[in-house]
Amino acid sequence: MKARIKWLDHMSFVAESGSGHTVVMDGSPDHGGRNLASRPMEMVLMGLGGCTSFDVVSMLKKARQDVNHVEVNITAERADAIPAVFTKIHIEFVIDGNDVSDKQIERAVSLSAEKYCSVSKMLEATVEITHSWRRKSDEN
Repeated sequence: MKARIKWLDHMSFVAESGSGHTVVMDGSPDHGGRNLASRPMEMVLMGLGGCTSFDVVSMLKKARQDVNHVEVNITAERADAIPAVFTKIHIEFVIDGNDVSDKQIERAVSLSAEKYCSVSKMLEATVEITHSWRRKSDEN
């Protein structure tokens, strides 16, 4: 796996994945950026969310669950000192579908966290990561 990051200007960068896809990153104005794109640490959280979402959707589909909505909300805390690494991350899954089993949701979320999500497994050595889930229909 490869990636290439190229500086554009100010504190803006374009990252290209080995598969040829690109994403722009930028810094905040107080760090010389122009607030034009996500910050690198936000990209880490988005990668984590994408990785675990992929796992959960895949497992629910394999379990023949009629899932029609999966959303992940991630909140994170960072250290006050430099380097301002993540110290706590909470991942909340919002899931819905037709007759989707609570047991299957719990199993998918657990397996992603404990076994399958590479990003989560990489971060868990230094970050306290917690998970929860709820149904989208519970929002009403």
